[in-house]
Order: sequence, then structure tokens, then C-alpha cells
Amino acid sequence: MTSRKPDEQLARNSRLRLVRARPLTTARRAVTGGRDRPAPRPPEGTPPPAELARQAREVLAHAVRVARWAAGDRDPGAGPLAGPARERAAAALELTPEQVGAGWDRARLAGLVELHGAAVRPGWRLQAWDRDDSAVQRGWVALFDAWSLVHPAPDDVAPATVAEVVEAVPQVLSLLHLSAGPVTVPALLDLLQQRVAELHEEHCEVPYGPQSAPAAPGTPEPVAEDLLPPLLDWALEGLAGVGALTLGEGQATLTPLGNWAVWVKLEQICVAAQSPAGNIEQSAEHMLRGCARLTPGPARAEYRAWLAARTVGSAVTELLSVARGEDALLRGLAFEALRVVGAPAESEVRAAASDVSLRPYALLWLAEYEGADRDDASEVLTREESTWLWVDTAAAVADHGESDLLVRHLESAVQGNVPALLDEVRAIGHPRTVQVLVALAAAHPDPALAKAVRRAAFQVHTGGS
Repeated sequence: MTSRKPDEQLARNSRLRLVRARPLTTARRAVTGGRDRPAPRPPEGTPPPAELARQAREVLAHAVRVARWAAGDRDPGAGPLAGPARERAAAALELTPEQVGAGWDRARLAGLVELHGAAVRPGWRLQAWDRDDSAVQRGWVALFDAWSLVHPAPDDVAPATVAEVVEAVPQVLSLLHLSAGPVTVPALLDLLQQRVAELHEEHCEVPYGPQSAPAAPGTPEPVAEDLLPPLLDWALEGLAGVGALTLGEGQATLTPLGNWAVWVKLEQICVAAQSPAGNIEQSAEHMLRGCARLTPGPARAEYRAWLAARTVGSAVTELLSVARGEDALLRGLAFEALRVVGAPAESEVRAAASDVSLRPYALLWLAEYEGADRDDASEVLTREESTWLWVDTAAAVADHGESDLLVRHLESAVQGNVPALLDEVRAIGHPRTVQVLVALAAAHPDPALAKAVRRAAFQVHTGGS
């Protein structure tokens, strides 16, 4: 027999281990349940990630130096590198102004720096550059994707013509990847001509370039072959300039970085094609549901593919609309997709922070966007906001997961013991509080704790204290 009051005994016997809150990780684990898609293996001969990252760091070495100078080694809030600032950077870094300009362009395209109005801030990739190989690889892939911006097209070619060649280049890269070795320029040109002709047919357009005579009825219009060879040279030079391939005498070969990047993109296409719900063509809600069972890497690939098929504004609006719904799991996943959007979503995410149900998610998104480490981002939340997020995540687990996971979710609470947690959960007014507490009481194996949780659920339900 003990003289302690029940709540005092419960507090003594139900200390919570204070662990870093990982709400989305908990919720995602609720629905994966060991059924994760195995990670595909890169082609034989692909260097390990550490070596790929080393090569990427080498390609972007000047860009990193310029980014660090622009974001940290001058007056806070200074704007883009132009005019006198470029000259100062060249002197400080012992580079030519042209090298500084090229490094600045690459830094922006690789996500090493971000412009916020007139101010330059270090991008999250720059902050993780020396310690996170995957961040380095993603930064290089962003540069690889922007090769046509790094290497401007000839001025005397119409933009529509250039755009068609850029659209056809992935086919050229696929051939280089599948060949696993050098490919002659004539073979690449033949493929480029075929792909451009297909694009004309798909777009139902009249071929560009001078035409000597009208084509006979039913005969495909000839492609302007005199324009394609120099444009192929331009594309190959641009891809070589970002480290994706090397050029030899009349031939081209993918570098290990380029070969890996093309493989990654082909895998992303396969993931999208194999999506059980046809995610890419679906609404945001259906896309997120289709991604719920994926591990974070494949899920991000799905988000990117889905976003690429839409304008940024409409995609952000649709994702936030889903986040405002009743499904807490989709709320968390919507903000994961918004992390892939990045800077273009900032203004709408800031506005969403005024919505009580979205505020914790929005504040975490903004903290990470502004450079906070993901493990430390939760420090921006107040106690009440952390408790709201705990309940919201518990709702996601209760809706989609298993009882043992809901029990383990107790460990992520910021409170030191169960009575304190229950007091604060009752106070925040989350609309799912009763359902969460009832589910937790039903799942927990400790009868005393389950009884206290049920009592708290009853008090919330009846409006008692």
C-alpha cells in the first residue's frame, strides 16, 4: 500500500525519455511497415558516393569559394555580385572577374546561395557542403539540369529552336549512358535529328529553317539539318562544361558523375511510371497518398516529377490546400513536397504560418529554409506548438499506423512525464485530441497509464478540467 496519490505515482513511474521530435518520420513509419521499396543499385562500375561527391566538389570549387565570399565575407545583406562587388570578390579570391561571374552563376544554379530581396544568404547546401556528400551530389545535379543556362546558346538561333534541342538532349544522354563508353558525334547527331523530328510531329509544328520546296502531301517536312550540328556541338560543350561528359576527337563520353546522374533520372522516370496510383497525373492529395508508402528518397523523386508537370504557383496552392485538410499524414507529406519546391514556396508558407493547424509545419519549413539543421529546427517551436505537432502526428499514426508505434510516439513528447503531457494536450485545443487519447489508452499496455489517458480523453470530451 502506498500513500502517494495516483497522479503522483503515475508521474514517477511514467517518465518520458526526451528525444528529438521527428513527427513526419514517426508518421511515415506508420504506413511503410517494412514494405519499403528496395533502393535500386547504380550500374556496375559507378564510383561510391564519396568519390562522386569529391568529383562534384571539384567541379564546383570556384562556385563554392564565390558563394562563401558573397554570403559571409562581406557586409550582411549585400546583394548580387555585380560591378564593384565582382571586382572586390576577384581581388579577395585571386580570381578574374570573369571567373567570379561564372562562379556566381553556378552558385545560384546549384543552390549554394539564395537571394532574398536584395540580400544574399547561404543556401542549405553550402552550409552542408563539407560534411554532407548527398547535399554535394544534389547541388551538382541541379547544375547539371541547368547546363543550357551555364552555356548560353548561339545568338543567331531562334529560342524555339534552342528549346527543342534542349528537350531532345535527354535522349542523347540516354544513348551515352546505355553505350557505357564513347559514342561518335555522327551517331549522336543522327539520334538528335530523329528526336527533333519526333518533337515536331508531337507538337504539330512546321519545321524550322529554310525550306527549298514544299514537301509532297503526306511526306514529313525535312528537319533543318544545317542548324542541328552546331547546336549539338553547343549542347556537348555545355554538358562538358558542367562536368557531365568529356569530348574527344569526334566522340563524347559520360564522366562518372554524368553517368550516375543520367541513371538517377532514368530511375526517377521508372519510379513515376510504376507508381500504383499514377501519381504524376493525379491531384496533390492522390499523389501524396501514393507517396506515403515510399521511403524519403523515392518520395522526393515523385514530388519532383509531379511538380515538373505543373506551374509552381498552382502546385504550391494545391499542396497547401491538402495540408489544411483533416488527414494529418497528408499535412506532413505536403510540407515534405514543399521542401522540394524550395524558394518559390516561401511567401505562401510564411502566410500559412498564421493558420493554427499549419503553423508548426510552416515554422519548421522556414527554419530549414533559412539554414537551420533539420535536427535542430524544432527549437523554433514554442512548447504549445510542439505539443500541437505531437498531437497532429499522433493523429496520423492513429489513422494509418499500428498501436505499438503510437505507444512509442510518447517518447517524442517534449514534456518530462505523462501527466504533464496530458495537461498540455488538454490545453491546446487540437480537434483530434479526444480520438488520439482514446487510441493511445487502448494501445498502451500499462493499465495505470491507460486509465489516466482515458480520463483525460473524457475530460476533454465533456469540457471538464
